[in-house]
Amino acid sequence: MAKYKRILLKLSGESLMGEKQYGIDEKRLAEYAEQIKEIHGQGVQIGIVIGGGNIFRGLSGANKGFDRVKGDQMGMLATVINSLALSSALVAAGVKARVLTAVRMEPIGEFYSKWKAIECMENGEVVIMSAGTGNPFFTTDTGSSLRGIEIEADVMLKGTRVDGIYTADPEKDPTATKFDDITYDEVLKRGLKVMDLTATCMCKENNLPIVVFDMDTVGNLKKVINGEEIGTVVHN
Repeated sequence: MAKYKRILLKLSGESLMGEKQYGIDEKRLAEYAEQIKEIHGQGVQIGIVIGGGNIFRGLSGANKGFDRVKGDQMGMLATVINSLALSSALVAAGVKARVLTAVRMEPIGEFYSKWKAIECMENGEVVIMSAGTGNPFFTTDTGSSLRGIEIEADVMLKGTRVDGIYTADPEKDPTATKFDDITYDEVLKRGLKVMDLTATCMCKENNLPIVVFDMDTVGNLKKVINGEEIGTVVHN
């Protein structure tokens, strides 16, 4: 039995690279589509936001001499490419999917509105919301917080490469210990890099809980949806 009725699933662009150095790994994409299909079959309404770091990251572009606004716009377009790829994989798996964009670019995707997104989810479609917030200087973490709040999701599921939030980066510090759950205030006080500050504060102010979990292990998404205690829960 699904614990959540409506979710916002945040996927990292880097995870889509799979075994590759950049771009999209078709195997990883198909795995994601199958996991999403599984929870969709349980009747869960699904909104998705994907990053673009596997193709272009605005902030790193700015460090290499790109104008920050243009760099962020390139990053937004990278999220659209990833969203189209995921929607294609979902349709191939037999799941209805729709791409909405925060910047007008019909016929590539329909222009995003809260009402359009909710209507599509209630009609059984997986809605992929791309192009961030449509504004520079905002990350896709902030975009996913905003979309999660707008579509009145029960929870934001942040699928990453690690299995939760640790006291330090577990890939660099072997003594790092994992939190089963943690409050937003504690995240902010410790300066933990769960999401950027804007995204974390938005979720805190609007009481949107986050579950940070390892999406790259097949089956984990269903476990989270069914209420199994994997990953880390962030709450007020």
